[in-house]
Amino acid sequence: MKQYLRRIFGLFSALSAAISLNLAAQNYPNKSIRMIVPFTPGGTTDILARAIGAKLTEQLGQSVIIENVAGAGGSIGAERVAKAAPDGYTLLMGHIGTLAVNPALYPNLPYDPVKSFAAVAWVANVPNVLVVHPSVQSKNLKEWIAKSRTMPMNYGSGGNGSAAHLAMEYLKLQSNADATHVPYKGTAPAVTDLLGGQTQAMFTGAPAVVQHLRAGKLIALAVSSSARVSTLPDVPTVAEQGFAGFEADQWYGIVAPAGTAREVVATLNAAINQALATPALREKLVAEGAETAANTPQAFGSHIQKEIARWKPVITAGKITAN
Repeated sequence: MKQYLRRIFGLFSALSAAISLNLAAQNYPNKSIRMIVPFTPGGTTDILARAIGAKLTEQLGQSVIIENVAGAGGSIGAERVAKAAPDGYTLLMGHIGTLAVNPALYPNLPYDPVKSFAAVAWVANVPNVLVVHPSVQSKNLKEWIAKSRTMPMNYGSGGNGSAAHLAMEYLKLQSNADATHVPYKGTAPAVTDLLGGQTQAMFTGAPAVVQHLRAGKLIALAVSSSARVSTLPDVPTVAEQGFAGFEADQWYGIVAPAGTAREVVATLNAAINQALATPALREKLVAEGAETAANTPQAFGSHIQKEIARWKPVITAGKITAN
């Protein structure tokens, strides 16, 4: 009899929990949402998160608070979201590094990009742009590659294993360019030192440097996408300049902790896609060098898995480590 009662109580508890989760999903959102940016302020991830967050605040009627939790190539912030309650009130602005590259860099990664998260929405693709300090005096990619073989050349990135680091190492593998990596704790300080001439080159997302290009403080030599980008129409692709098939764009998307109710994910996905479709946000992202990529949670989840498989061989061939 006692065993029977325990089973009944267990079933009742499970049913009550399911009803509570369903009601919570139906009432979502009814309080502020926190979006974790796993990098320092000022970089591309931060710029996109703040633009999306501001629009979601309008769309959802609740404040979307941006919180920067930097460190370990984005792993600290990602882990915090992975371990958060799966209620839709803690989100991660993830990107190629945190969701596709880190598994190959960190043998003891405290989260699984596929199992620890529920894909919500693919937000944007951001072509990387190879920029140099004016003192380098290179007009195109081939000139820079030739100079890198005859003079000391340092390039910065937002950290070991970052998307910018991978893009440059990928280019070095393709072109035999010679440049020494100088990792920083975030994109913003790396750009600052490039502007000051402490480093000579950098491969990074266009949003972080487009204003400096327009001001003539940096020179763009190539973009990493398969086609030229609208914000930098005069800058040829790497592929155009003799390296067919080269492509190393950054991409960004929002994920929630695994177990988040499908209804909540659907609500967020619809709101994000609606935000991306508004002319104001679309124009803002395009002006920053980003290309919107509205899509379904399923499509974004599939993209994450494909990118994990794509970048692992590059990391192995380049002997890239997180340290």
